[in-house]
Amino acid sequence: MSKLSLPKDKIKVLLLENVHANAVDLFKRQGYGQVEEVKGALDESELRSRIADAHMIGIRSRTQITKSVLEAAEKLMAIGCFCIGTNQVEIAAAKMRGIPVFNAPYSNTRSVAELVLAQAIMLLRGIPEKSWDTHNGGWMKTAAGSYEIRGKTLGIIGYGHIGTQLSVMAESLGMRVQFYDIVEQLALGNATPIRDLEELLGSSDIVSLHVPATEITAGMIDKACLQAMKKGAHLINASRGNVVDLDALAQCLKDGHLAGAAVDVFPKEPASLNETFESPLRGLRNVILTPHIGGSTMEAQANIGTEVSDKLVKYSDNGSTLGAVNFVEVALPPQQNALRFMHIHRDVPGVLSKINNVFSTRNINISGQYLRADGEIGYVVTDVMGDLQVGMGVRRDLEAIEGTLRSRFLY
Repeated sequence: MSKLSLPKDKIKVLLLENVHANAVDLFKRQGYGQVEEVKGALDESELRSRIADAHMIGIRSRTQITKSVLEAAEKLMAIGCFCIGTNQVEIAAAKMRGIPVFNAPYSNTRSVAELVLAQAIMLLRGIPEKSWDTHNGGWMKTAAGSYEIRGKTLGIIGYGHIGTQLSVMAESLGMRVQFYDIVEQLALGNATPIRDLEELLGSSDIVSLHVPATEITAGMIDKACLQAMKKGAHLINASRGNVVDLDALAQCLKDGHLAGAAVDVFPKEPASLNETFESPLRGLRNVILTPHIGGSTMEAQANIGTEVSDKLVKYSDNGSTLGAVNFVEVALPPQQNALRFMHIHRDVPGVLSKINNVFSTRNINISGQYLRADGEIGYVVTDVMGDLQVGMGVRRDLEAIEGTLRSRFLY
């Protein structure tokens, strides 16, 4: 790999928060020798220091990559979120610094769906209260308030990858499934789309939330929505912590309007194992509280470790951006007998002609070129015929083009 402008053994990879060993193994198999692992998350000050000489960083949900952190990351070329969400990264700021952000939107789908289904069964059987009572020496051996899941109606809000998998699994257990989504979605099996959110809330025995964190979903399940739910119903939230008004939920549980709830995500979550978890739901015997573990299975973390590290390696090795959440997506073939230059710039007229002028004035023949733009940034990958001696000189000229955010001479 001596052809690389920056050899792989010089590229520094920083992995935080116990990213699965699969990620480390994949990087090392692909020739990346400088992989540093950190067990927990870092506060902003330490993160700014550690990220300063990193070329790639991998995080999970606790690490916050803010604009301030990005300003300290002068060498950073890519971010990997080893989880579903990317709200812990200021992705717009990363984009405008020419840094793609990758995640694993599907690898823990099954794990989340299984947890939700298990919680639904536990709630319908009244297990949280019975378990609590038994731990305290009681013996609530009664069928009162205990129900089978078969024949009950599950209302899914957000019919994406997790919602659809939950739908299929729930139906296989005999549940009636209905769903609400602001985007037209194809129903799987016998699931029924419901056009009105209030209608779904009022007709479901269990409501499960599977929506992303957006301006629309923030606080969407408020007091009015909770009151619109069927009396005696159960609410499950394994999506995002800011979707549900927890104070209103606690009140609905206390006054008996809702029979139970299971919550895995919270507006404010402890940053470390030493920080106390606070919530208005603590102490309620008909509530299952879990510490954001929907995707925390060994299988899911192994899959995520492989998926995200593979995306990072492909971007580093040949410039492919498939799977980036904040970047134009380009799938690129590897080249054996060419030099490859990558140029990321503000999407303004005239940049491509200036890029090509850099090559034409040097009498360099372009053998392939790939361009994608989205109105904010443009991404140009140019393969040329020539020897390595021209590489760094061309890169300096590319960087001098007005509007350039980042450029790389790959090989």
